[in-house]
Amino acid sequence: MGRAAIAVAVAGAAVLAGCTVQAPDGDGKRRSPVRIELPGDTPSPDRTPDDDGAGEPSTAHSPPGDDKPSAAPAPPRVLWSRGDTGRDVRELQARLRQVAWLFDGPTGTYDESTQRAVSGFQGKRGLPRTGRTDTVTWQRLLRMTREPGTWDLYLMGGQPADPPDPRCTTGRVLCIDKTSRTLRWIIDGRTVSTMAVRFGSKGTPTREGVFSVYWKSRDHVSTLYDSPMPYAMFFSGGQAVHYSPDFAARGYAGASHGCVNVRDEGAIAELYGQVRDGDKVVVSW
Repeated sequence: MGRAAIAVAVAGAAVLAGCTVQAPDGDGKRRSPVRIELPGDTPSPDRTPDDDGAGEPSTAHSPPGDDKPSAAPAPPRVLWSRGDTGRDVRELQARLRQVAWLFDGPTGTYDESTQRAVSGFQGKRGLPRTGRTDTVTWQRLLRMTREPGTWDLYLMGGQPADPPDPRCTTGRVLCIDKTSRTLRWIIDGRTVSTMAVRFGSKGTPTREGVFSVYWKSRDHVSTLYDSPMPYAMFFSGGQAVHYSPDFAARGYAGASHGCVNVRDEGAIAELYGQVRDGDKVVVSW
């Protein structure tokens, strides 16, 4: 058998055996070994299924996308929190009163009691108890309540006064406006003080017109209703401007028997000290 034929036979046997041989070159010298693998055999240690034949990992079958964790959703936007003021805060407080989470006000100031009420409302409904009114809390409250009216917003006073009646522009006048439910103390056209007031019910209305203070009684008690009327300033029969603890407690949820009630005791105490017998009283719509 010739030398070339022997070499071919040896190589064939090596293929069948799955081994490695060194084939001599034509000059009879041996070269680097030739690695031969049978089909279905285990890949060599220096070759992985991810190799592309060039010694670098293949990306042809790599899963797409970023392996970084997805960002957490942004928290809901805060609309109002402690220290905020304004009409929107009044509406928030009025709605919290409707669901019995707030019993004072509305005041228009986001105070500690409002913060506690919001926190309680949130906790009851499985929301984070932040005490701040965010968009999620507000939408939940809107679904549970009705649109508050003017006197829901100003249940305990604080409403702005309308322009004074023209009859109040001269002299010393208790200028009382049933529309805005306010009393202005005016001297020579200048407003000295303004306060919220409450009037009589439909059955016992407060009389309208121009009157004058004819009697003052610091610690008066009504003989007709047996109720206290501190700082009373009588202007028409038994009707007077006076402090009302019921107005202070319940706001416009109640009414007087015809008198003009004031809920701010400090304000009416100061007013009582300034008003004189004979000063004008104007009650108008």
